[in-house]
Amino acid sequence: MHEMIKLMNIRIILDRFLAIFDIHFFIFQYKEAHMYTNNAYLNHSTIDRKDKSKPLVVTMCGTYKLYTRPKLPTWRPRGRLDFQLIYIAAGKAHFHFGRNSEEETIVHAGHMVLYRPKEPQKYEYYANDQTEVFWVHFTGNNVTNLLRSYGLTNDKKVFYCGFDSEYKTLFQSMIEELQMCQDGYPEMLEMYLRQIFIKLQRHFHSPITITSSRTAAEIDRAVSYFSEHYNEQINIDDYAKQNFVSTSWLIRNFRLYTGITPKQFIMKKRIYNAEMLLQNQHYSINEIARIVGYDNPLYFSRIFQKTKYVVCYLKILRWCNL
Repeated sequence: MHEMIKLMNIRIILDRFLAIFDIHFFIFQYKEAHMYTNNAYLNHSTIDRKDKSKPLVVTMCGTYKLYTRPKLPTWRPRGRLDFQLIYIAAGKAHFHFGRNSEEETIVHAGHMVLYRPKEPQKYEYYANDQTEVFWVHFTGNNVTNLLRSYGLTNDKKVFYCGFDSEYKTLFQSMIEELQMCQDGYPEMLEMYLRQIFIKLQRHFHSPITITSSRTAAEIDRAVSYFSEHYNEQINIDDYAKQNFVSTSWLIRNFRLYTGITPKQFIMKKRIYNAEMLLQNQHYSINEIARIVGYDNPLYFSRIFQKTKYVVCYLKILRWCNL
């Protein structure tokens, strides 16, 4: 009897484990030959649904990356009951909008596509395009008004959003959250999705005029690079040369996009992270200066003196005994 109970408990644990990680196990060997996919579903159900219990509910999300699988098509003539947001992270995708499903619209990386309920959905991904996409399905009792409040009005179906790596991070966080289903996961899912909406809203309100996807892509790459390497010695002239743009072009468009120059952006990044580290008494001023990219702590304190971070500056003076 005890052995049977033990086996039943093992079976329950195993079923739960496979329900969470089925994609990882099943696709791992499949990946080398065809494609990579990592998906998650609310209550492990792929059934299309409309949920009016809350303003915003994430029902499923995932990612696809094609390697050698020739084609991954989707065709839903009657659409779905929920909303779907698709982010083209790499390569391109082939969409067919409107009644004439034969007419093709190629959507390149750095764009998103928003499908609303009952809109026909027809699109394909091709391995030759090296396509990588992230997607999320969501529903709720106030989705249309909520989208409109973030600038996602009815006329926005395909729109440029940029190459910010945080988009991928937010989608990956949603996938993991829906797979693990820990306490409060519905609220976490809603929070991640709202963060995506907020980033889109900020992008729509950006002062830069997107005259070409190349311009926006270059500035997005610069922002990502400076954010990741802010504590290194970055030469703006060298960066511009390596990316085949002039320094004046980079500074002008960077200022339009962010409101500040690349040098000011890097300094603000350093100051912000230094402020966070100053809250921790375990770090010396020399260590903090070195962590954020300054070899000289005295010069570090002078930089703070020229900023609005008075509290941090006073801490530095105290720690340096100046």
